[in-house]
Amino acid sequence: MSGAEPVSTREQGKALWLSTIAFTVCFAVWTIFAIIGVRIKDELGLNETEFGLLVGTPILTGSLIRLALGIWTDQYGGRVVYTVTMLAAAVATFLLSYAHTYPQMLLAALGVGIAGGSFAVGIAYVSRWYPSEQQGLALGIFGAGNAGAAVTKFVAPFVLVAYGWQVTAQVWAAAIALMAVVFWFTTTDDPVLRERRARGEKPTSAWVELEPLKNIQVWRFGLYYFFVFGAFVALSLWLPRYLINVYGIDIKTAGMAAAMFSLPASLFRVYGGHLSDRYGARRVMYWTFMVSVVCTFVLAYPPTDYVVRGIQGPIAFHMEMGLPLFIVTVFVLGFFMALGKAAVYKHIPVYYPKNVGAVGGLVGMIGGLGGFALPIAFGALNDLTGIWTSCFMLLFLLVTGALLWMHMAIRQMERGVAEAELAKLPELPEMQEIHKPEHIGALSGKVIKDWRPEDKKFWETTGRAIARRNLWLSIPALLLSFAVWQVWSVVVAKLPSIGFNFTTEQLFWLAALPGISGAVLRIFYSFMVPIFGGRLWTTVATWSLMIPAVGIGYAVQNPSTPYVLFLTLALLCGFGGGNFASSMSNISFFFPRSEKGNALALNAGLGNLGVSVVQFVVPIAITAGVFGWLGGEPVMVKSGAQQIPLWLQNAGFIWVPFIAASAFTCWFGMNDIAAAKASFSEQAVIFQRKHNWVMCWLYTGTFGSFIGFSAGFPLLAKTQFPAIDALPFVFLGPLVGALSRSATGWVSDKWGGARVTIWVFILMMAGCAGVLYFLGIKEQPGAFWGFFAMFLVLFFAAGVGNASTFQMIPNIMRKEMDRLMPQADAAARLRQAEKESAAITGFTSAIAAFGAFFIPKSYGTSIGLTGGVEAALWGFLIFYVSCLVITWGFYTRRGGLLYDVERRPPATPSTPVAAATPAE
Repeated sequence: MSGAEPVSTREQGKALWLSTIAFTVCFAVWTIFAIIGVRIKDELGLNETEFGLLVGTPILTGSLIRLALGIWTDQYGGRVVYTVTMLAAAVATFLLSYAHTYPQMLLAALGVGIAGGSFAVGIAYVSRWYPSEQQGLALGIFGAGNAGAAVTKFVAPFVLVAYGWQVTAQVWAAAIALMAVVFWFTTTDDPVLRERRARGEKPTSAWVELEPLKNIQVWRFGLYYFFVFGAFVALSLWLPRYLINVYGIDIKTAGMAAAMFSLPASLFRVYGGHLSDRYGARRVMYWTFMVSVVCTFVLAYPPTDYVVRGIQGPIAFHMEMGLPLFIVTVFVLGFFMALGKAAVYKHIPVYYPKNVGAVGGLVGMIGGLGGFALPIAFGALNDLTGIWTSCFMLLFLLVTGALLWMHMAIRQMERGVAEAELAKLPELPEMQEIHKPEHIGALSGKVIKDWRPEDKKFWETTGRAIARRNLWLSIPALLLSFAVWQVWSVVVAKLPSIGFNFTTEQLFWLAALPGISGAVLRIFYSFMVPIFGGRLWTTVATWSLMIPAVGIGYAVQNPSTPYVLFLTLALLCGFGGGNFASSMSNISFFFPRSEKGNALALNAGLGNLGVSVVQFVVPIAITAGVFGWLGGEPVMVKSGAQQIPLWLQNAGFIWVPFIAASAFTCWFGMNDIAAAKASFSEQAVIFQRKHNWVMCWLYTGTFGSFIGFSAGFPLLAKTQFPAIDALPFVFLGPLVGALSRSATGWVSDKWGGARVTIWVFILMMAGCAGVLYFLGIKEQPGAFWGFFAMFLVLFFAAGVGNASTFQMIPNIMRKEMDRLMPQADAAARLRQAEKESAAITGFTSAIAAFGAFFIPKSYGTSIGLTGGVEAALWGFLIFYVSCLVITWGFYTRRGGLLYDVERRPPATPSTPVAAATPAE
């Protein structure tokens, strides 16, 4: 409440306690499905996943709406937004009682979830009444409204048993409507809003409110809250079901037991606010995460029977957590979650006093999404593993990750203070006596402080050799990344032959999951090079490929390996997909404009060869005992009339020595460019650039198609032409795409990336139509080869488009910087354009990589719904038409952004664009 008018203690107390009571009622409504959902599940005959979706749907609405409600609270005040939120939730909850089918239930649940958005409103409203030194306790008291979940678990089971779930929903609707009326007539506008109105100021725009969201710590707070709040909500919803099925108790007792978790986990949030005010939020967060790691590990241990070969014979014993110990452990977990919730929100009003609604809304939204996603994940894990404690296994992984990220962030900050002094020391202690200021950093050699690729003299004498060395070291690392990323495209086709009884849908999931995990990781990898440096990040990212490579090698040797482990390994293969974003971002800094298109094409094109290499090498490697006894025994499989040995484990093991060699050469041979350093917040400006999103769409049309077709083509060919063994030929598609990308970068440099992209999409439309034609006559002789030829056309066009779209990005941003930074000099505009181009290059590759998931999944979904893949291919064709129209409308038409740029000769390195600084 900095700068706001003074308020009395009475006004503060009234605002706090009425907001807390209102939030308690809202939370009770928000979690109503934890109780009535059990009865609805029985009535509609829902499976575990459907039940999890029903319970989680209100959490989804309440999470997603928090950001908008938080911004509106900052703009228009908490009193009016809070009241409207409660009334809207009351209407939806009342209408729920008239729903009869599962879709109707889901629709009503979306409306009920509005009640959960009240948290963002209350946080912003309450924080404006208190100074910073009291906000931890005040927000802790407000957050105790989470006790509404316990209220529902205490009271709702009795109403449910006596009157049915419909009356229960109506009673809860009446309660929140009454609370809305009471809140409106008993509260006043907050002092900040009153003062702003007195000055005649208009509310700030939504874009200004969203400005702090570019800071990475806001998103880290979101991860913390995903666990401490999201997991709390998920367990509040899930525990009744868990207790009924695991311990066999009735719904009333289960509701009471679950309330023993919910109520303390809410009330102790007040104590967490007090501890955060007194001892610091960091210390509270450490205790929260460390205790939660222990608790979730204990809770995750499934009931197990052991037989030990003792001296006197076998000794058998059973390990299982009883109900009393379970309740105690969950109580301890809930207590520390409560402390953590308060500690997270202690930071927000202190560091973002003018944006509490927006920042608190985002953090609350991410936390709420945990409450939505985790119950669904719990149900899915039960269906996949058949282990009830799998929900706590997931929470153990989640809280361990949060603890490690927090600790590494803190250590990095502490190292930043110490490293300034450490950098002044000599390389060896015996040089201390002769070590002088001019010697500092003279022997480090890896960080380049003077980098001017646009200066022709510098480029020819120094820059080109360094840039090419980094490029040629980057390419093998990227090739291996693609190989590991796409290894499942080959492995899944062989799993049934060695004894794995997975359905076609399950196999398509294994082929698709590396695509989605790689795409998600690319979003983060896009920003890593300017933060950590290209040399360090490329080395670490290459070493990370060891995890899925070794994991696959061991998993495929045992047909009893559970499907969930294969899903995990498929997700971990996404490490390879993520590396592309950071690799392209890194190489883009090294080359001048006139050679950037060709350099990126070589890096990406030859790196993309990893897809072709894996589809060529793996079928050969799995036929021989390459690693002898170390690689494990083969499996005998039927091939025609005879049995042949198959070492499918070599699909993973074959990459291990090459990964190690590449990682070492990257560390010892690559360089960092000091001028390329930038924080996440500096790079996050790209999210405000229109052309970033336009290029995401276009690059999805090119690279998304290349990687998606690569991932899905082997299995697609096998399902559509089962009589033909296509596996020996499928590597040709990715090979054509990779070579066309690496060989045609100069075409875009010469003729213009946008003009080339136009023709790319025309060719892809033709190729897609050809595939549809040959699928229509697939029973005729030779249809497969026409089908295969059309896919080669698609791969060729996608490869050319990969190069042309990336060539467009730096030209677009240079043109845009003239408009966005008219007052800056040419050197400053060029530096900013280079930084944003690198970030956009990585980010567009992240979005496009989702094609590796959606294209194989589209095949599977199309087959499941229509019996064939034609529907998916028609969707791709329509998408290519949209890409053609967008390219012409934004860039190549007369008056388009690149019309003039692509019709004049390309510039050559000639003029220095940055002042030289002494080399390190």
